[in-house]
Amino acid sequence: MLYFARWKIALIVLVILSGIASTLPNFFSAETLRSWPDWLPKRQMVLGLDLQGGAYLLYEVDKQDYIQKSLTTLVGEIRRKLREDPRIGYTGLGVQGETAQVRIRDLERLSDAERRLRELENPLVSSLFGGQPVNEFAMTVSADGLIRFAFTEDGLDQRMTSIVQQAIEVIRRRVDELGTTEPSIQRQGSDRILVEAPGEQDPERLKGLIGQTAQLTFHMVDMSMSGEEALQGRPPAGTMVLYSVDDPPIPYLLEESPLLGGEDLVDAQVSFDQRTNEPVVNFRFNTSGARKFSVITQQNVGRPFAIVLDDEVISAPVIREPITGGSGQISGSFTVEGANDLAVLLRAGALPAKLTVLEERAIGPGLGADSVEAGKIASLIGTAAVIVFMVLAYGRFGLIADIALLSNIMLIFGALTFLQATLTLPGIAGIVLTIGMAVDANVLIFERIREEVRAGRSAISAIDAGFSRAISTILDANITTLIAALILFQLGSGPVRGFAVTLAIGIFTTVFTAFTFTRLMVALWVRYRRPTRLPI
Repeated sequence: MLYFARWKIALIVLVILSGIASTLPNFFSAETLRSWPDWLPKRQMVLGLDLQGGAYLLYEVDKQDYIQKSLTTLVGEIRRKLREDPRIGYTGLGVQGETAQVRIRDLERLSDAERRLRELENPLVSSLFGGQPVNEFAMTVSADGLIRFAFTEDGLDQRMTSIVQQAIEVIRRRVDELGTTEPSIQRQGSDRILVEAPGEQDPERLKGLIGQTAQLTFHMVDMSMSGEEALQGRPPAGTMVLYSVDDPPIPYLLEESPLLGGEDLVDAQVSFDQRTNEPVVNFRFNTSGARKFSVITQQNVGRPFAIVLDDEVISAPVIREPITGGSGQISGSFTVEGANDLAVLLRAGALPAKLTVLEERAIGPGLGADSVEAGKIASLIGTAAVIVFMVLAYGRFGLIADIALLSNIMLIFGALTFLQATLTLPGIAGIVLTIGMAVDANVLIFERIREEVRAGRSAISAIDAGFSRAISTILDANITTLIAALILFQLGSGPVRGFAVTLAIGIFTTVFTAFTFTRLMVALWVRYRRPTRLPI
């Protein structure tokens, strides 16, 4: 146990030096690090929301907004189904409250209509393993020909679960596009989403970017009359009036059915118009979208088409020639930041439903500075107390344990910095706890060595037996703690995960320093001093 090959010694020393090198940048300012050579490590530890401040946003998925949108879509599906058979006459198709309804004129065709519409109840698979499907809608048929669709309770609950999960993924993509470090995005309850963005300096911009639905559609502009005339009179059937984002807004008369949707986009990037030097957004369609866009532009040369984002016309260019390359450009009075935000929204995709802000907090770094200072003081006091105790209890061996302890702390900070794991206030508590656990491992080893000395063994034999027999106890204790840390990480969220991360890293570094680094220092001391009795 006390013999180390040269390559093992080199490897242990390399690990310790690597931990120290990764930790060092945390003791210098960002300005100083920029002046360092490129080959030196420059990454600093990532601080959580409770340490460096940032944005805290709590959202609620607007269930009513989703219900109304779904019913509107359902009305379109009902119309399409009934038009497949021209013999089925109907009237009163529309949304009434939280139901979609239609009345069949000819009662003899009621059974045909019921058969065609029955599949719109939309069975949903309730789990990954199949099981009994749950209908999203319940269809009721009256004897007078009235057919109604309403959400089932189980179907709506299942849809809301799916919507919240989808919204979390969309929000995550949007926040990641902004470059915010280690955002925490998690579900709360059945219909709420918590977003924490450490270090975010502009919470209002973040809120606007997250909360925007970003439903992108492409519509042809109806040229039969202007938007103003449509507002004053009666617009043609199948059209709608939407306003532009200009100031003052301009009304546009658009065909209601979209030609393309945002789901056909695969990329959106900011660039600058070579003629005006204004920022624009270049977008690119997938194969299916490119084919549709090519047909649309070939058939509508000379006509304007509108690019609509969340029911606002952001651009209405005229199709000068067929566009067959599957790409296009959105231009307007964009700032660079506005164009970048639009590109982020298009790349990240649309939210499945509107989000409502329930709670909003901009946490300043002052609280974080106080927490960091308190954590530093607690860590220093705990470390100093442990160092003094170990020297008093075990003498020279206690000094070796203290060197291993300091190395352990450097390895923890180095690992956190290298992995860019977020350090939270509970994470600092995890480090302080690890300090005690690291010393505990050395205490087990040294007490075992004392027992072997009392049993009459020689110095070298007692040391060898102490390390070999204490390792199983150390591993058992740390493995059980590691299991608890993994459970905390899997089931916990936010600061709890921060505690679990630092605790897990501390377990690995503790086992390494106790069983390799401490043993190496003891072995080197034995090799050069050849003791006949142990100063323990």
